[in-house]
Order: sequence, then C-alpha cells, then structure tokens
Amino acid sequence: MSNHVNGVNDVNGTNGVKGGKPVFPEDAATKEYAASLDAADPLASFREKFIIPSKANIASKKLAKPNLSKEPCIYFCGNSLGVQPKVTSKYVEATMDTWSSIVVGGHFTEIEDSPLQPWWLLTDQAGTAMSKIVGGTPEEVTAMGTLTANLHMLLASFYKPTATKHKILMDWKAFPSDHYAIESHIAWHDLDPKKSMVLIGPDEGEYQISTQKILNYIDEHAADAALILLPGIQYYTGQYFDIPTITEYAHSKGLVVGWDLAHAFANVELKLHEWDVDFAVWCTYKYGNAGPGSMGGLFVHEKHGKVDYSQGEDAPQFRHRLTGWYGGDRSVRFKMDNKFKPIPGAGGFQLSTPSSVDLSCLCASLSIFDETSMSALRAKSVKLTAYLEYLLLKDTTDETRQFQIITPSNPNERGAQLSLLLKPGLLASVAEKLQEASVVCDKREPGVVRVAPVPLYNTYSEVWQFVELLKSAF
Repeated sequence: MSNHVNGVNDVNGTNGVKGGKPVFPEDAATKEYAASLDAADPLASFREKFIIPSKANIASKKLAKPNLSKEPCIYFCGNSLGVQPKVTSKYVEATMDTWSSIVVGGHFTEIEDSPLQPWWLLTDQAGTAMSKIVGGTPEEVTAMGTLTANLHMLLASFYKPTATKHKILMDWKAFPSDHYAIESHIAWHDLDPKKSMVLIGPDEGEYQISTQKILNYIDEHAADAALILLPGIQYYTGQYFDIPTITEYAHSKGLVVGWDLAHAFANVELKLHEWDVDFAVWCTYKYGNAGPGSMGGLFVHEKHGKVDYSQGEDAPQFRHRLTGWYGGDRSVRFKMDNKFKPIPGAGGFQLSTPSSVDLSCLCASLSIFDETSMSALRAKSVKLTAYLEYLLLKDTTDETRQFQIITPSNPNERGAQLSLLLKPGLLASVAEKLQEASVVCDKREPGVVRVAPVPLYNTYSEVWQFVELLKSAF
C-alpha cells in the first residue's frame, strides 16, 4: 500500500523524526519552547497576511469592526471557516471598481494594475492556482458552484447504474450533504437507497477505518458496485484516507472513484492526476480561506474531459454531463447557435456565468498559496499538529485523561485537525469555558471538539496556550 504523504520533513528545529512523527525534547511543554519554534518557523510571516479576530470581537455580543491592535483570539476553526486574508478587500475592490467604471466591459477588458484577469477568464485564474494545490493540470480543475452542487453535477455524469452494477460505496459518517446527494441520485434512477447505498464503517468501538477494510468492502461489492465516493479527510474524526491505494484498487474492480476533498483541499498534499482519480469536489472556505459560502472547485481527470471531433466539427463527442452555456468553448460561445461544444477538461462542466465577486475572493486567497507550496505548508502542519498532540497527552494516562483523541496518531493518516472525544457530559461546559477565553474551535455533538491549527496563520505558542486553557476547563 502506498504512503500517500511523501515524506515528513523535520522542520523548525525539532530533535528528530520517529516513524514519520516529530520528536520533542523534555522541555517542549514550556511557553519558551513554543516561542522558540515560532522564531524558527520559515512560514511565520504568512500570519501577517491574515486578519486574526481580536478577543474583544469574539467576546462581543454585537458585531464590531476588526481592530488589529487588540490582542488576537486563538482561532483553531479553520477546518470550518478560514480567517480573512488582508488582500481580499483589494481584490474585491478591484472588481467593484471595474464594475462601476466600465460595467459590461469588465468581462473582456484587461485592467491595468488589477490583480485580476477579465471576468470571463477568472475561472481559469482560479483553476490554475487550485490545480497546484490538488495536483492536477490546469485543464483538469475549475472553479464553479459550491461543493454539494458540484457533487450533484458530477454524479449526474459519473454515476451510471445498470441492473447489475448500481451500488455506491461511501463513508459511514459522511457529511450530511454527501449522504443526501447520494440518496437522491440513487432514487433518481428509481433505485432503493437501502439496497444501493453501502456504508463503510469502522470496527465496533473504533473510529478509524483501515485501508484494508475499505478494500475488503470493494471486494465484497465489486460485482454490483458502480461507484465509490469517500472523503479525502473525514470531517468528524480527521482521518486522512489513502487516496492512491483505494483509487487504484477500486479501478481494478471496475468502480468509478470520486473524492470529497472539503477537508483535504489546502490541508494536505494531493496528486489527483497522478493518482488517476476520476473526479473530485471541494469547498474553498475552510483551509482555502476564500470566505463563507465561497465558490467551490472540481477536478475531472483529463481522460474524462476529452472532446473528440473525429466525426466533424459540428458533431463533437464528449462525456455526457449536465450542460450550460459557460461550459461552451469560448471561440464559439457567442455564436448563440445552440450547438454545444464543450471546453476540453473540467471547464466543459461549467454551467452559468459565475459571480465575479466570489471569484475575486477566491483568487485573493489563492494568491497567498502561490507564494509558498503545499509541501512547505504540509511540513509545518505535521509538526504543528504533532506538537498539539504531544502537549495534550503529556503527563496524562488513559485513566486520568478527560478525552480520547479519535484522529489517527500517524501523521500520514491525518491533516491539521485533531478530534477530541470528551467524556460524557463535558462538552457543553468545556465549550463554554473555551468561548469565555476567546478560543474558537468546533464542537460536534454528542461530545467531540475539533481542533485545527492551520499552518498559514496559527502558531506553536497558540497551541501551547490552547492546551493550557483546555486542561484548566475540565
């Protein structure tokens, strides 16, 4: 089986790496040690590119304008919504200025000193930047819609059930939107979700699903399964699935393979083209920092995006999909002859004219990712999350600990998030105390706190402070 994280680097001066995990010295549980890690962090300057909410704003019952001179809160909720890049206002203002000055001309006019392409090229600008993050070619990636809408669009193209192969394999605790989408597509084909939807869950009393168990499910249902859809990273447990191994094995059994990368996009290194993934979808408002409800992205492998003109220019052959005019090739889009000729690649799956305001927010955030690499971000993330785990477990035992970490301990099997399953009855009080301390992290009933230190803007000192506050909350 593959190791889908290609090496875990020893960064920022740890004493070493053991089994892929950073090893920390005896004095690592001190404020001074955390500060030393921040001082040695090669990505530390990226924090200044973001607006970190102040403690006063987080504590306030009324909305207050950001005041960067106030003490920042501890924001470990980037797995739900990333903080705002400072450059976002510049990009949005550029769109507003173009709209106010030349109106419809903004679609095609290149504006001097603008960070943005003309509006009709913005999906290309965003898609090219996102392709570097997900490991696809620019032609395989586009910005479009939102995650669930994109999932529906791609299922309409890739889920082709037959009388014998109709099942969809999916995660036992899939995010509700994925679950609903799968159910609706099965029902759309007049099939019974109870018979055509197969949920892959962990063993009794466990939270993690082994790769081998997933492969066993594929074997068991190979004869009657049409498609497998899994999360790259499971939202509840934070488990990072072995995408290349599962994809390769599912293909060998004749299944189409799709991935929901909502929690994997801009979090871990991905190589979707190399891994031969059929399709993938993601949102951009979590680790992508593009804003609440921001435009999503999708990947369609080049083999599925080809347009064949061997039967003539007026008879293009292409993979069936739900079509819209914005997926039409730009060279003929404005002929208005109702003869659809798709853009080759993922662009041909687009539908309507996208929001230039949404795209400006997305392009603003992606401009920051263009200044670094996912390998550099991943290296810091591995260490940052390992430091969080180290501090959480230090000087505790299974008997004295008030929580269980249900996220895999192996860095190759997790992203930036650790999910803490608290002992029964603790969630409400712990969440309240963290809120009072202006710590923002996510809770999921009945007892999970999800903690996500993001390498772009979180620090080792914040990790140290968080653990001190958490332990005092019990």
